[in-house]
Amino acid sequence: MAGQQSQSPQARGRELAKQGKALFFSCGSVKAAAHELMKRHQGLPGIQAFRYAAGLSQDQAATRYNEVAGNQTTLGGTTINAWESWARAHGSAGAGSPPSFASLLILATAYGRGPHGAADEVIFPGDLVQEAYEKLAPEDQLALKTAADRSSIAATSDSLQVRNAVVGGSPDVDNIIGPDFNLVVPTIDNGNPAICAFSLPNPDPGKLLDLTWNTFGFGVQRLMRQIKSLGRRLDADICFGINEAGLVMATFLASAQFNRCAIGYLRCNRVRNEITFAAESHYPESVEAPVIVICDFEVKHADVVGLVARELRQRYPGAELYFAVFGAMTKGDSLEVESFDDLTGATIMQAAKFEAVFIAATMSPPGIEPPLELR
Repeated sequence: MAGQQSQSPQARGRELAKQGKALFFSCGSVKAAAHELMKRHQGLPGIQAFRYAAGLSQDQAATRYNEVAGNQTTLGGTTINAWESWARAHGSAGAGSPPSFASLLILATAYGRGPHGAADEVIFPGDLVQEAYEKLAPEDQLALKTAADRSSIAATSDSLQVRNAVVGGSPDVDNIIGPDFNLVVPTIDNGNPAICAFSLPNPDPGKLLDLTWNTFGFGVQRLMRQIKSLGRRLDADICFGINEAGLVMATFLASAQFNRCAIGYLRCNRVRNEITFAAESHYPESVEAPVIVICDFEVKHADVVGLVARELRQRYPGAELYFAVFGAMTKGDSLEVESFDDLTGATIMQAAKFEAVFIAATMSPPGIEPPLELR
């Protein structure tokens, strides 16, 4: 405690933010992480603990707030600081200013999105000001109480709807997104070899991890960011998707990243131990020696990408091939791998001699399942 007392407010804030983010990744909940922080640090107000659990600085919290509000607000970090200062002083005069009920609604939604903005946790706005509730304006107290009553009533009826919303035995709750980490991957000459990937912890080892659309979209956005950071502009002539999940990825990338380039489709059929391409596969016409980005949902042990690379080089002589994969399986227990060789498909991807490799996330066996069981 003495060490914390001697810390500057900025240093203590960084330390609490680090703890809050670590707690979120360990328990998978902003609310649980915030409550644990408040237990460990007496006097830490809820509105500040929730921000730390969401992994945000005051400026980042303000940006997230504005995003939730549809960018119709221009809130700054100083306002976040004023609310937290008010809460720390339990609403005493002269210390910051209290948030309104409307602001608490927006802030609760913003913090419920977690450190990466991909979560969708329901946080009640009253949780943010539980220790300073009585210091709020009477109108805001009444609004919070009314909202809480309606929430408890709705929870009873909604529980039946949630049971009916189960698809394939998995409830529609968002995945836990693990920490970001840098990984050196094969890339172009004089390109940027370091990509920033994230891990996908599996709370049920031995079972496929069913991805939500939020996580799927977050991974595609991560691939786009890696492509933009390649070291030079990558203009694709064709985006090929391997099977349906890869086709969805290719469609997103072709539209958002590659100026609506042509889209190809490779449907893989497995007969015994052989993989062949179905007649439904589509090979668009293109320029000579085109630039092709191949999109695949996951890489494990099977040499599908090697077969794909050989097929496309035969059909498009002189083509430059780039490979973008959503999930790459790791050899060991740790998902934050230190080397490209720690991936089960490393040798396969290296042998395919791609110009560059992009990886959104790492995963553990037996792998991941795309939304709606896309194949």
